[in-house]
Amino acid sequence: MFVQDHSPKPQADDAILGQWFNQEQTSKIEIFKMKEMYYGKISWLKVKHEDGKPRVDKLNPDESKRNVPLMGLSLLRRFKGDGCGYFSGGTIYDPKNGKEYSCKMTLKGKTLDVRGYVGVSLLGRTTVWTRE
Repeated sequence: MFVQDHSPKPQADDAILGQWFNQEQTSKIEIFKMKEMYYGKISWLKVKHEDGKPRVDKLNPDESKRNVPLMGLSLLRRFKGDGCGYFSGGTIYDPKNGKEYSCKMTLKGKTLDVRGYVGVSLLGRTTVWTRE
């Protein structure tokens, strides 16, 4: 007797690679792979300049990094995938407040749930990113 399997099929981790709009669609984040880990950097900004100059990471807690341009800034660091669309073990940096958070991500087709948190994931916030 043939039994049909209706369980979700594992998704290749590399399906996360590429360009993603943040929830507000004010920036795009390019997710890329390096040494079996996933990272993300700002690849596009809706507002590229402030006071006639490229926007910078002005709220970074490290004063020496406050003049680093937002374009190309690393936001996602050191994620590992589980082969089924779940990514954990990484961090996310929020240039809107200059803080870094633990983070996990869940790939859901053309959307990516990005949850930043302090301590336990219940004490966090999820934003939904979309494919370019």
